[in-house]
Amino acid sequence: MAAESLENAGREAGAEVSVETQGSAGFTRLDPEVIAAADGVIFAHDVPVRDKARFAGKPTVDVGVKAGINRPGELITEVREKAARGEVTAAAAAGTPVERSGDSREGYGTKLRKWLMSGVSYMVPFVAAGGLLIALGFAIGGYKINKAPSVMDHFVWTQADSWGALLFRIGGVAFAFLVPVLAGYIAYGMADRPGLVPGFVGGSIALTINAGFLGGLAAGLIAGGVVMAIQRIGIPAALRGIMPVVVIPLISSAIVGFLMFVVIGKPIAAAQKGMTDWLNGLTGTNAILLGGLLGLMMCFDLGGPVNKVAYTFATAGIAVAAPSDSAMKIMAAVMAAGMVPPLAMALATTVRGRLFTQTERENGKAAWVLGASFISEGAIPFAAADPLRVIPSAMVGGALTGALSMTFGATLRAPHGGIFVVPLIGNPFLYLIAIAAGVLVTTALVVVLKGMRRPVPGTAADGPATGAAAAAPGTKQAVAA
Repeated sequence: MAAESLENAGREAGAEVSVETQGSAGFTRLDPEVIAAADGVIFAHDVPVRDKARFAGKPTVDVGVKAGINRPGELITEVREKAARGEVTAAAAAGTPVERSGDSREGYGTKLRKWLMSGVSYMVPFVAAGGLLIALGFAIGGYKINKAPSVMDHFVWTQADSWGALLFRIGGVAFAFLVPVLAGYIAYGMADRPGLVPGFVGGSIALTINAGFLGGLAAGLIAGGVVMAIQRIGIPAALRGIMPVVVIPLISSAIVGFLMFVVIGKPIAAAQKGMTDWLNGLTGTNAILLGGLLGLMMCFDLGGPVNKVAYTFATAGIAVAAPSDSAMKIMAAVMAAGMVPPLAMALATTVRGRLFTQTERENGKAAWVLGASFISEGAIPFAAADPLRVIPSAMVGGALTGALSMTFGATLRAPHGGIFVVPLIGNPFLYLIAIAAGVLVTTALVVVLKGMRRPVPGTAADGPATGAAAAAPGTKQAVAA
């Protein structure tokens, strides 16, 4: 989906487009010959682009993902004009990952969002792997598996309880990396590799003092800020070689450790405890309203920053050895709401296909699987083509599903998996009813709104993109995202 929008725009403009997408699962680099032959580059991204220096010396347009989704033709025109004027991008050897990934004129708020998203993007695989392993451990060994003896001392190959305990322990180890990885890669986004050591140290201290997720956020920002301050100090040439290996890790870790242990750790731990107690105390109307709010957030930008805030809030609650019942209800509501938009778009293209373009109908087939797997991004092509109808409809359905899930008391220990972890959900039948209700409401709203003003065939966007590059007609282009 990510590449298709810019590729289609390139074909319409008579330009050859080569695409490189970058995600948490890794990426395949463009052939250096393709980059060398490209006349221009378009970056469309919300997190730092890896190995961005490869594209230095080319006319470049650097925008967020939404711009790549909503106006790919304009981006191609813009990069062509830069190529015609001979504007090129200087080498990006210096600077942090966030600085190398965007415009130097970006405001502090934009950079802060990118720093936080950098940490979250590296954290999510640990959340998914650890959470699913813990959930499987409970499914195999029962809900008392967390009290099982250590598998180092007691493991019987033929006993299901031993395998359940093993999966639970492995998942717990993976989950233990969540806060340190979050803090480490927030600092990395701010200060590059020198920020990793104090970031990981600060994140581990946050766990030690029970400051949790909030402590990890603070530790990452502090670590990055400390390293950036140290890097601004004038250093004699003779000492520069040991700075990144010895001096910066030593001084920054000591400062971050002091601040976390002595100065701000206790207030943050108190805030974390207060938030946890508040969640545990949610009942009745308050819990339902929270479920509705989280559902709105999950469907607002379909995998973007607001969606990630809601998802991270939910996963932080279950990232402990014994999550509370309220935390598991929140996780269930968030996952249910996130499944609604792609499933609703898939259903809408099935029951009222004439309201959608051929490309959207093809995307609708894929959206069945994406929605069932809790991949909200499956609805992005539809939202990009018609945001004023699709996004509000999705938000209404998502809010309904989140509120119903909380009303029904559904619980979930796994942070991902969609329908594939339904056997691990408390009150699974009512949980599926909550999802179905949200899907039906969103589908009905989309169909009614589109029916009131039927789109002209062929005008809908064919899909979003995370990055691409453009050049003059018939010439090559390169992309990173």
